[in-house]
Amino acid sequence: MVLLNDLASRIALDDPEERRVLSRVSWAQYETLLADLGNGSPYRVHFLDGVLEILAPSRNHESGKTQLGSLLELYFLETDTEYFPMGSTTLKKPERQAGGEPDESYCIGTDKDFPDLAMELCPANANEVIVTSGSINRLELYRRLGVREVWFWPKNRLFLYHQREETPAQFVETAGYETIEQSEVLPDLDLGLLTRCLQNSNPLAAAKAFRQGLRADG
Repeated sequence: MVLLNDLASRIALDDPEERRVLSRVSWAQYETLLADLGNGSPYRVHFLDGVLEILAPSRNHESGKTQLGSLLELYFLETDTEYFPMGSTTLKKPERQAGGEPDESYCIGTDKDFPDLAMELCPANANEVIVTSGSINRLELYRRLGVREVWFWPKNRLFLYHQREETPAQFVETAGYETIEQSEVLPDLDLGLLTRCLQNSNPLAAAKAFRQGLRADG
């Protein structure tokens, strides 16, 4: 069994987007690591069935997730959509051996213990993120956590997945999620507009263009 004693002081993930994966980790060890890292930790920690993944986000990663969150919150404001931000809150279900920290997450309509929407930015293509050899299947993780919809943003592209509780057997390869072209959690959101604005490296210009587009559509 892997030893996690003092891991919080030894992981030293200094390189941007470096990931460390450990196997045969108990739930108690995972909880201990989270406690040692504390609420202000710069790392993202995911756990599924004894596999622990730790990510050190780069500056570009953090900038990208912040811009995505900022544009979505602008959409909520402009459309008077009730929302409750959960950010990178640690989501845990010990009975399902699952825990994770999305880049951004939201409850839509009403506040809940687990978000309706979780989002992750990633440097690789979508398939490598969702099912990574030796790492954690993100969609399986979010399925166990009860997240209805998951968005991935790799290389300036947006991939959306919606959980199909009524027909999970049809989507075994994606852990019961179906690839979708339009959000079902936010059905009125213009994803083309959102994608174009996310591709703008200037956050202020992106926000202005997004707001203008929303008002034009309205």
